[in-house]
Amino acid sequence: MTATLRSEPLTRSVEDYLKAIYHLAREGRPATTSEIAQHLELSPPSVSGMIKRLADQGLLEHAPYKGVELTARGRRAALRMLRRHRIIETFLVERLGYSWDSVHAEAERLEHAVSDGLIDRMAAALGNPGFDPHGDPIPGPDGSMAEVIYTPLGDLPEGERAVVRRAATSDDEKLRYLADVGLVPGAEVVIVARQPFSGPVTVRLGSDERVVGHELAGVVLCQRHRGADGGA
Repeated sequence: MTATLRSEPLTRSVEDYLKAIYHLAREGRPATTSEIAQHLELSPPSVSGMIKRLADQGLLEHAPYKGVELTARGRRAALRMLRRHRIIETFLVERLGYSWDSVHAEAERLEHAVSDGLIDRMAAALGNPGFDPHGDPIPGPDGSMAEVIYTPLGDLPEGERAVVRRAATSDDEKLRYLADVGLVPGAEVVIVARQPFSGPVTVRLGSDERVVGHELAGVVLCQRHRGADGGA
């Protein structure tokens, strides 16, 4: 029988911890206590106490002075929350007319209250999408998720053609700006010029040219033409 993301109920605090650790440990290294504390805006001593409790529950593994990693059970729980969050964001945008910069906070509140059954019904009503409005992959009910590698806009060479696939930020102001200038998933861009030493990037969108700062260009992830550095 195919495994699913269903599990026993966890508290909101535990769910937030697991999701935070999943995000922070995705680079292939353990998440540190200080990183978790900063991500959740909590004090390091309170985080240390929760880490011990979660380790005792078999949700994560903690090696002193090395960091924290999710167990298989903890990863399933984190992916379950990630699926909820991204399905809710997609439903709010596609069915209720929310803008993509306003859904993160709403989804953060709702993801703890809805049932898995409701999430599955929402997903079915949306046609079981594989990606949310920001281009982030949505885990399936069995925990499967598309693994895609995209190239930051700021790393593309001059003359390169690419398609924007993902905005790797939940910052409302950045998302509003990206929408205003047209740097949204599906937009085709051409790199006109790159300034050295972490300078801005000039891109062409249709007949318009835009200058994008180095920091912002780092969160706009693109699929290069001819399949370089990743695929759809």
